Amino acid sequence: MSQVVTRFAPSPTGYLHIGGARTALFNWLFARGRGGKFLLRIEDTDRARSTPEATEAIFEGLRWLGLDWDGDAVSQFSRVERHAEVAREMLEKGAAYRCYATQEEIQAFRDEAKEKGLPPLFRSPWRDKGPEDWPDAPYTVRLKAPREGEVTVEDAVQGTVTWKADQMDDLILLRSDGTPTYMHAVVVDDHDMGVTHVIRGDDHLTNAARQSLIYRALGWDLPVFAHIPLIHGPDGAKLSKRHGALGVEAYRDMGYLPAAMRNYLARLGWAHGDDEFFTTEQATEWFTLEAVNKGAARFDFAKLENLNGQHMRASTDAALMEALDVLAAAHKIAPVEGARREMLLEAMPGLKERAKTLLELHENAYYIFADRPLQIDEKAAKNLGADAAEMLARLTPHLRNASPWTSEKTEETVRAFAETEGIKLGKVAQPLRAALTGRAVSPGVFDVMATLGRDECLARIDDVTAGHAGAA
Repeated sequence: MSQVVTRFAPSPTGYLHIGGARTALFNWLFARGRGGKFLLRIEDTDRARSTPEATEAIFEGLRWLGLDWDGDAVSQFSRVERHAEVAREMLEKGAAYRCYATQEEIQAFRDEAKEKGLPPLFRSPWRDKGPEDWPDAPYTVRLKAPREGEVTVEDAVQGTVTWKADQMDDLILLRSDGTPTYMHAVVVDDHDMGVTHVIRGDDHLTNAARQSLIYRALGWDLPVFAHIPLIHGPDGAKLSKRHGALGVEAYRDMGYLPAAMRNYLARLGWAHGDDEFFTTEQATEWFTLEAVNKGAARFDFAKLENLNGQHMRASTDAALMEALDVLAAAHKIAPVEGARREMLLEAMPGLKERAKTLLELHENAYYIFADRPLQIDEKAAKNLGADAAEMLARLTPHLRNASPWTSEKTEETVRAFAETEGIKLGKVAQPLRAALTGRAVSPGVFDVMATLGRDECLARIDDVTAGHAGAA
């Protein structure tokens, strides 16, 4: 078999939405797993709606997801002369014809068909006319589609799908202004780019039937069609913004990792046994079109969060630091640098165990970024009443004398203090955590103490105890 070539062909009319990202991923996995090529084509023939900003958003979304493409992205608009050339070839060989019907005539035909209870398929009176009948007027170029028999598409996901030929119209290839239609341009581009597998949403299944007629009329080999199920919301309705039909950049900004997004999107409509968590390398090796489901997939934020947490725990501390830099840039905040960056790296093993997103990890690392005096959140403040502050004041001399300043030594010191006070360790640890981090949840409090160092810990405890003393 020749080298596998797939393509992703979005229209640059907005962001790269989650359905498009999943389509791109399936094409990328299929090509990469077979040593093939993954191409990118921007279908920008709709000049009124296509924008450079949307094109760049598609590039940025694919780059963030880690879906690299081969060669330069192809602009469909740049190929309009080629599309027109092919349509003229079809005219010459009798596979297409000039249609001089006006919009008013076409509408009148459809209205009459509707009144008679017939399908509103336009049957052009110009289909079999010759040059002697052609008026000096604008015309479209239409495909001379078969009127009898069946049109069959062998789909790698949907199986054999058949339509009655008499239900297909003579689709327009070139408009009266000479510009190509989407249906025609796609076929010419896929053929010229050497695309062997067209993997796209199953809302294009009917298009495959019509496009197959163009391929056959030109005598070109058909690609393998594979129409993948659409993504629905958890309630089974078509995916909308309320379900999570957002741009890829929104998931980046919410703190999801590219590896987790690839993992989750791969599982939307495809499965490898019962595997839920897997690497991109594994997905590349395992992915087949035969394992793609026919039914719609359901988007579930809880599953995505769970997978993201697993990928965070599987990531190296350095990789998570880089991901936090990307997140900071997206939110237009300064990256962590200097001594605080070193502290964050040191704290990363504990932080990533408790977070499901990078935003959550960043929030849990507040104690590293925070300037004194800390902003104590509502839950933490409940652990810092007057009695707790007085207890921390009594603990301070013990901590000042703890040596060396390690998580093991500070734990030993606090345990001994709690025993002397006749209270459980938690009664000391929770106020201590609140004073040191400003939060009720954090990595292990003794790990926090080791990360912050003795001077910073004592200063933060003093902020709390002095505040209560002043209030008294």
